[in-house]
Amino acid sequence: MARIIVLLILCALNAGCYYMQAASGQWQVMRKREPIAEVIADPASPPELVSRLTLLRQARDFSIEELGLPDNKSYRSYADLERDFVVWNVLAAPEFSLEPKQWCFPVAGCVSYRGYFSKEAAIKASRRLAKDGFDVAVGGVVAYSTLGNFSDPILNTMMHWDDRDLVALLFHELAHQVVYVKDDSAFNESFATAVEEIGLQRWLQSRGRAGEYAEYQAGRARQNETSEIIELARQDLNSIYANELDDTGKRQLKSARLARLAEDLKFAARRAGERPAAWLDGELNNAHLISNGLYAGLLPQFRALYAACDESIQGFYRAAEHLAKMHKEERDLVLAAGDLRCLTGGSDR
Repeated sequence: MARIIVLLILCALNAGCYYMQAASGQWQVMRKREPIAEVIADPASPPELVSRLTLLRQARDFSIEELGLPDNKSYRSYADLERDFVVWNVLAAPEFSLEPKQWCFPVAGCVSYRGYFSKEAAIKASRRLAKDGFDVAVGGVVAYSTLGNFSDPILNTMMHWDDRDLVALLFHELAHQVVYVKDDSAFNESFATAVEEIGLQRWLQSRGRAGEYAEYQAGRARQNETSEIIELARQDLNSIYANELDDTGKRQLKSARLARLAEDLKFAARRAGERPAAWLDGELNNAHLISNGLYAGLLPQFRALYAACDESIQGFYRAAEHLAKMHKEERDLVLAAGDLRCLTGGSDR
């Protein structure tokens, strides 16, 4: 709380300071926390909520005992924010480029989004960016990690996910407290996704439900198919933007390619028996494509690193920490080459 108060004091001198809403929003999240044990014991708590919090308490203990994830107060409390999303992220990219606009923060470093605790504030910010000529997108987020700086609670916004995905999300967010590199979102998210995979597989095996992991992998395969469809569109758009056409010609080709992308993604979703994502109903732009590959772009490399460590979770963490300490250019070369070795072995599993 002292950190939040300091931010509020510093920002009080600057009307409209972005950090003011961030600090205030974080304060509201933290003040709504209740210990999970108390929520479970409360007779007024809905049975479904009690069941899910009991599951998450068990998964939290498992994350410490079996996955070596941080033993702290994170995800030991529950907060009902009485809304569908905890924050709304604003993403932006130039009209003829897929390079995202970057925002830099003291703790997280530079990232390709800016989060707002109010949907209205996020939309207002996106309109300012659009007025400056950027392609913009606004998306709701159900969870985020403060990297252990605060005791993050379980949020009601996470509860619309099924049990398997909810447990996977818990492992994913905790992984950010193990390894995190400023200014390298792709590395951070791919590492956390790898821990999510490893953790969920072990969790399901421990509960005699190993067969369910195949269902999770099938969902991951569908996500990969979506990413591949988007990546093809990205390649085409990059060619269009590099072309010597005038702006009018580029806009026409861009619009046609994005419209085809929307139809391709809708077709793929229906073929898989799923409802197409809501964001495909609007007009797509460069900002909508920013996050493609972010969460799994380096996942094959991290899977290979885990295998190289003989599936020792601690060995895997140590090897990832070694990569994290490299300069980004060197780290990118090592990951691209696929020459991944477990520097320190271990029997810990």
